[in-house]
Order: sequence, then structure tokens, then C-alpha cells
Amino acid sequence: MLVETKAKVGVFAIALGAYLPQFPTLVPEFEAQYEDFKKLIPGSVEIVDGGIVTTKELSDKAGEKFRTFDVDIVILQLLTYATSYNMLPAVRDIDVPVVLVNIQKKRAADYENTDTPKWLGELYACGAVGEMVSDLERAGKRHAVITGVSEGGDDIVKKEIGEWCKAAQVRRRFRETNLAQIGRPYPGMMDLYIDETNLYHRMWVYTKQFDWEKMWAIADDIKDEEAIKEKAEDILDTFEIEGGGTVEKVWDMARYVVAFERWVKEEKLGFVASHYDGFAKGIAGKLDSMLIPAFSMLIKQGTACAVEGDIKVAMAMSILKTIAGSGQLSEMYSIDFDDDVCIIGHSGSGDYDISGKKPTMKIVPVFHGKTGGGYLTQFYPPAGPVTYLAITQDGDGHFKFVVAEGINEEGEIFNFGDTNMRTRFSCGAREFVNRWSEAGPTHHMAACIGHYSDILIKVAKIFNVPIEIITK
Repeated sequence: MLVETKAKVGVFAIALGAYLPQFPTLVPEFEAQYEDFKKLIPGSVEIVDGGIVTTKELSDKAGEKFRTFDVDIVILQLLTYATSYNMLPAVRDIDVPVVLVNIQKKRAADYENTDTPKWLGELYACGAVGEMVSDLERAGKRHAVITGVSEGGDDIVKKEIGEWCKAAQVRRRFRETNLAQIGRPYPGMMDLYIDETNLYHRMWVYTKQFDWEKMWAIADDIKDEEAIKEKAEDILDTFEIEGGGTVEKVWDMARYVVAFERWVKEEKLGFVASHYDGFAKGIAGKLDSMLIPAFSMLIKQGTACAVEGDIKVAMAMSILKTIAGSGQLSEMYSIDFDDDVCIIGHSGSGDYDISGKKPTMKIVPVFHGKTGGGYLTQFYPPAGPVTYLAITQDGDGHFKFVVAEGINEEGEIFNFGDTNMRTRFSCGAREFVNRWSEAGPTHHMAACIGHYSDILIKVAKIFNVPIEIITK
């Protein structure tokens, strides 16, 4: 990604201190289990290690460490029974979910040959989980439980921990990168309008405002012809250009992409929402004509770029790009009542990673509903599972996720230059449109390849926002 971020995951384990002097063999046993447990945390995140906690004082120290490093989530290993005072001081002053991982070492007991320390060290599971959840509830903390076994490996535990870490990466990306708003939202699209101060308080995203005058001049000092040539070749590798493409044909576009990449890094931009409604003449018309593929090159590198000034869909695109590897702006286009599928897509910048074949670029004389004309890009999501995410708000400004899973199918699509796909939903096209619309999303949503509602539930818990799943 052009701007790298890495989630910080607080990890610690708890055990009842009273057991240790009674059964000294538990100390090396728990130390070994904790080291093995930390290996389940993927290398894509930074571990903030709170250690093995057996007293309130050690819990206080773990909590201080978690606060200092501003962890995105806390993952707690329950080694054996422990009282909740081992846990609560570590998480009391942080506002992130606590994931309780309840892993038993052995799949089953050798009942005849099991003594107390072996039971407490290798076979004790479940007993403390209810106590922990009860006290987390009373403390107003978000929580989740994962139960499994170490012996023989447990793919479910590994998968769940991995998903929580991906969800935590979304939080880190929102906290550490900024959002660029260029211009303003499309006039009259009031579902897109947003209070940037409320956005910062509730979703941690800081908005930087930019005028189009700055964007028109952004490439004026880009003189490195080798860098421009390399980017031009990258554009040609990315797109199939109608009528054929050459380095010379995309030279100016490449120069702007080089400039935009530098701008993204300097401003630490994870999101861009833009809309131009002026006179597309001169330098303004030049940039406007090539902005869609230029911003597509940024999306390819992890910076979500949304047309029509839609900040909320830029966030949705970034979430899906972070957890799924692809994030494409979409909206309802049409319904094929004969085949009972929804045609879903959008004009504008798109994500190379959602396309099953090389995307195309073509010149059109007019951008429908917008100023000017120029390059359109069309991406081709493959047949298979797809997830849609919309971010909307209620009357009090609280955010909400609306999610649907479907299946993209082969078949005819529109070929006038816009990305679109045929998606079948489990409830049927007519009922899906009713349910989706009744959930109150904006008219935009983001799409990704694969089914990701389970991870999005975790993301929603981390952000402390409600989530409505329309179809699975």
C-alpha cells in the first residue's frame, strides 16, 4: 500500500496465582502454552505483549502497556481458571473489544492418570469464561469468545484470531491515515453529505480539504522522465486501452499519477473523495478527462478513491480492501427479472484487484450526469462469491454497516464503459432490493470478491457500530 499501517494487538494470558506455589510444574507449562499461543497471531500485526498475568498488579502493568501503545484490540488467553481481577485492570481504561480465547491443551483426558496439576494445566477449559464475560458486560466492554483445542492444531481458532486481526487492521488504518476531500459532494445527493467533525469523533478519520486549483497544479514540478515512463508502462500493464495504448498516449496521465502518489504519501491518505462540477476546459479539463484511471491506479495501491465526493463509500471501499484485498464502488444499476439477478456497478475509478480479466479504458465524449468527458474504466468482477458493504447514518449521526453476500454469475452485462456485474441473492432480486433499501443505506456501496460478513461483524464490533446483514 502507498501508506502502510500495522494493527497493534494487545496479547496477554491469565491464570490464578494461588495455583502456582501449590503446583510448581504449572509455571513452565503455562509459559510454554503462552509462547505457542502467540504464534497464532499473524505476522501482519504488531504484538503488544502483556505477559502472563497472575495478580492484579501484573494486570495493571499490562493495562498500562496497552494504553501506551494504543492497541486496536486485546486478545486474552485463558490458561486455566482465573478470577476476573486478573483481567479487568488490563482492559478497564481502553475502548476496544476483548477477545477471550479459551484453548484447552489436550483433546481429551486420560482420566485414570490425570491428577490435579495435569487437569489445571492441560484440561481446564470453559470454567472462567462466563465469569469474564459477566464482568466485561458490567464494565461496558465489547467482547467475543473463541473456544478450541491445541492438540493436533485447530483451524477454527487460527481462522477466528486471523479475522480479528484483520478487523483490527481496519481500526489502525482509520486512525493513522487521513481522508482527502477534493471539492464537495455531488449537488443534491444529500445521502452523501457528512459532518466531518462527527466523522472524526465516531470513526477516527480526519478529513483534509483540498481545492481543485491545487490538484490542477499538482504535477507541475514532476520532471523525472524515468519515473513518468515507468508509471506509463504500469498504466499500460494495468489497462487494455481502446484503440491501443502507447507510453506517449498516457504520458500526461502517468505524470499525474506520479504526483498523486507523492501527495498520498506526504498527506498520509488512506481515502480520497472527490467531485468536480466546474468548467472542464484548459488544465481543468485535461485533469478531469484522465482522473478516473489516475485514481484507479491509487486504488490498486490501497488508497480508496470515491467519485461524487462520497466519504462514506470511500470508507467502505477501504474496509473491504483491507480485509478482502479488493474494494470497488458500486450501486444498483438494474434488475434482470427474467434471470432474477441484480445488475450492480458504477462509473468512475475502480479496483484492479476485483477484475477477473484485464480492465479496459475508453474515451467517451461526456461523463453522464457530470462535467466534461474523457477516460472511463471498466473492471470485470469474476463469477463467484461477492460481498457488499454500505456505511450509512441514522438521524443522530450514528454510523451503521449494511452488508449483503451474493453470488456473481456469468452472463450479459452493459458495455458502455462502466463496471457492472450480475449478482444473485438468496432471497431473490426483487426481495433483495426491498430489504437492502429498507435498511437505509446510501445509494452507493462497496463490493469485494469473496464472502466477508463474518469479518465485517468483527469490524463493526471494533468500531462499536450496529451492523445489518441483509443476505448470507
